[in-house]
Amino acid sequence: MRQHVVLLVAVNFMCGLPIWSAVSASNAGTDPSSSSGNAVEHALQISGGDLLEVNVFDTPDISGKVRVDEHGDISLPLAGSVAVAGMTAEQAAHAIEKKLASLDILKEPHVSLTILEYATQGVAILGEVKNPGVYPLLGAHNLLDLISAAGGVTPNAGKAVTITHRSEPDKPIIVKMETKPGSSAAFNVDIRPGDTIAVSHAGIVYVVGDVAKPGGFLIETNDRLTVLQAMALAQGANKTASLNGAKLLRKKDDGREELMVPLKKILSNKAPDQALADGDILFVPSSATKTAMVTMQSVLPSVATAAIYHVP
Repeated sequence: MRQHVVLLVAVNFMCGLPIWSAVSASNAGTDPSSSSGNAVEHALQISGGDLLEVNVFDTPDISGKVRVDEHGDISLPLAGSVAVAGMTAEQAAHAIEKKLASLDILKEPHVSLTILEYATQGVAILGEVKNPGVYPLLGAHNLLDLISAAGGVTPNAGKAVTITHRSEPDKPIIVKMETKPGSSAAFNVDIRPGDTIAVSHAGIVYVVGDVAKPGGFLIETNDRLTVLQAMALAQGANKTASLNGAKLLRKKDDGREELMVPLKKILSNKAPDQALADGDILFVPSSATKTAMVTMQSVLPSVATAAIYHVP
């Protein structure tokens, strides 16, 4: 019967981070990568640039500090190159044991491995936050803690937040930031060193001119508004409005285009409703305004000073 080996793996974070410990499986052929459960699934993984300390029991010639190269390998005396990228500290210790045993350097190697520093310990926070940048992951923090560290979200932030793990760049996680009291969905997201957090930009549609509540309306769910919905948010047109003179200003790659909107027919259900896209400006002139004189230049100042409202 093979002797069972217990490996104590200490993952030591820099910047005052706590020490996480893990105990390996036996040396009887158990594949640590096949383990199930959150402990292994959420364990931090080694990547290029990380600094490791390898201790081989009673064999100081092989022990020492090594840096993971750009290919994800480390080089050990006598044993040569060992691929460790994508592994946890525990799995890397197993890989070193297997390499030493396969080369008959040691019959029953006992290896402990410490990750002294992660090349990417911070979390990149991008998008609609007040102070985007890379922030250190100091201890256990949830998604809202990290967004708060970046100064919170901007007024144009949407509810969708994308978390991309460094080890799984092709599997982004999208969560919805709730504003309801007692909501804890965003607190339970797994955040790891090297992650990227991107706060989405909410679409915005402006309704200005002779309406009861002119302003910009954020589409926080990233859905589109229609002309009818936008007019409802603006609490309808005033009695002095010229519904037949409504215009839509839409962004294009080479500037903006002006489109006539049959607002009177849309409101009376005699014309189909129209979809509005992010950045659209719906202008409703007053009956005293000559429609022919309304230009993009005359509308944009009112947009610049318009209040911004969150759509419920």
